Amino acid sequence: MCDLWVNTLDSTVPRGAIAKQIRAALADLPRARQIKLYNAGSFFDPAAIPPDDDDEIAEVVSGFERVVVEAHPAFLSGAYRERCLRFRDALSGQLEVAIGLETSHPEVLARLNKKMTLDAFRRAAGFLAENDIDLRVFILLSPPFMPRGEEVEWACRSLDVAARCGASVSVVIPTRGGNGAMEAIGDSFHPPRLDWLESTMEYGLSLGGMRVFADIWNIERFFDCSCSPGRAARLTAMNRGQSIPPRIDCSCDNRH
Repeated sequence: MCDLWVNTLDSTVPRGAIAKQIRAALADLPRARQIKLYNAGSFFDPAAIPPDDDDEIAEVVSGFERVVVEAHPAFLSGAYRERCLRFRDALSGQLEVAIGLETSHPEVLARLNKKMTLDAFRRAAGFLAENDIDLRVFILLSPPFMPRGEEVEWACRSLDVAARCGASVSVVIPTRGGNGAMEAIGDSFHPPRLDWLESTMEYGLSLGGMRVFADIWNIERFFDCSCSPGRAARLTAMNRGQSIPPRIDCSCDNRH
């Protein structure tokens, strides 16, 4: 379900390499108020980012109002908590941590082999809330092994969990194939539909209290009728306005 392995290294990067990468990227990017430091893994994993780099990284991003990193709940527990708190204190802006909840369906979550339980997610969310660190949540629409016909229901239930855990942002990601893994499991994966994403977004925005976004990268792959471009534009409007525009009624005869 994920292509992050493409950029995952087999060894820890050299001291100072991460800060150097960030400096190089910022030199080519327009000015912004917020920055995301996504590393195809967990920011607080010492095998991914050397802890000795944290102060230099914090200095490089000192001009941003908000710094978003990603982490598995395992790296927000035990001794790893102290590293997270030290990094928070080193920043001049607000720290936000993104966690991939993926789904609140307990059996499906177990089969994803993420080595995370709902209780572990809740504990990590509680730790962040207690320490004034914002929470961003990633939710998959139609992850592998989801029972057919329950895709939207469980995406909405997952949004409920995120909201109850105090998330300030939730991102709904339609699960994409194409890297070989989804194709290998056959009927255990049902590609999501555009109208499923719309329904999930409508529910999420109706909750209030947190921003909800649809991941519309490469959204064209989900087009199945002549109304699809308009529906994609509606999702973009939801993302930008955090409101629910009127639905587009589809009566196309050529829907696949």
